[in-house]
Amino acid sequence: MKKFGVLAATAVATAALFATAPASADVMNLAFNQPEDHPEYRSIAQFSDKLKEATGGEWSIEIFPNELLGSQKETIEMVQNGALPFSLVAGSLLENWNPDFAVFNLPYVFKDYKHLQRVVKDKAVVGDLFKSLENQGITVLCAMYSGTRNVYTKNKEVRTPEDLKGLKIRVMQSDTMVKMLNYMGGTGTPMGQGEVYTAIQTGVLDGAENNEVTYYALKQHEVGPIYNLTGHLMMPDYIVTNTAFFNGLPDNVKQFFADNIDALVDTEFDMFQAEVSKSLEKAKKEGTKVIEADKDAFKKAVQPLIDEKVSTDSAKKLYEAVQKSRDL
Repeated sequence: MKKFGVLAATAVATAALFATAPASADVMNLAFNQPEDHPEYRSIAQFSDKLKEATGGEWSIEIFPNELLGSQKETIEMVQNGALPFSLVAGSLLENWNPDFAVFNLPYVFKDYKHLQRVVKDKAVVGDLFKSLENQGITVLCAMYSGTRNVYTKNKEVRTPEDLKGLKIRVMQSDTMVKMLNYMGGTGTPMGQGEVYTAIQTGVLDGAENNEVTYYALKQHEVGPIYNLTGHLMMPDYIVTNTAFFNGLPDNVKQFFADNIDALVDTEFDMFQAEVSKSLEKAKKEGTKVIEADKDAFKKAVQPLIDEKVSTDSAKKLYEAVQKSRDL
């Protein structure tokens, strides 16, 4: 059995191999930055099992968790150059390829997770956006739920933007995320997830922001025991693939993806939502203090970011489509 994927160290040498998807290749690698018990991992593993069954054992997906294949930014680039078939990446990173992805990464853009779930499966809303990177070698297959992001801190309770003043808070490596945290009152500090625990522990950072499940799964509560419910983001993650690779797959494999991708999305949303309350309760039992923040104050603080990012005709159209669907 040939494994269709490589480690970052051999990415350049094998890029041409992975872009063409020869018929003999049957195990396709997917890069992931979270542990094996994460809902995203489990839902993709279930999807892979169904793919394997549907193709008589010929095709499946092997997930490499915990950034084993590199940071999310690195693995997107590996997908783009054909060195890696798939990666699951944070939505904010795709802004580096198309700024319109920022619309889905804006604070307080979605009403709740059900609203997000409707939007990301609505081809009338997301179809053009997902296809917009194909001229750069990247196809977005689907979006997945990654919880509601809140700020967590090492020493200070955060209820208002003023409370974040002077605090260095880790954000993902994107311009929008840095600006968002700055508008929220703190100092946005971009950093790969693998470095965050030690950075908070040693005082390089004062805290970070992430969803409840990742917060507990990566043991961030051990170094950032104050979880402040700012509720500032509910943005999707995306499964991306190399366009040439995916187009070169056998028709039955591509049809399986077309027929089952929405079911994967629904499964992952359900799995993730079930883990949210469990994760926060576990963290509280292990010492986490949960603080209710003034969300209205934070919404007001970040409005300039929304005005800045929703400036082009395409971004305005996308933002308006999302807002119109809030109460469906």
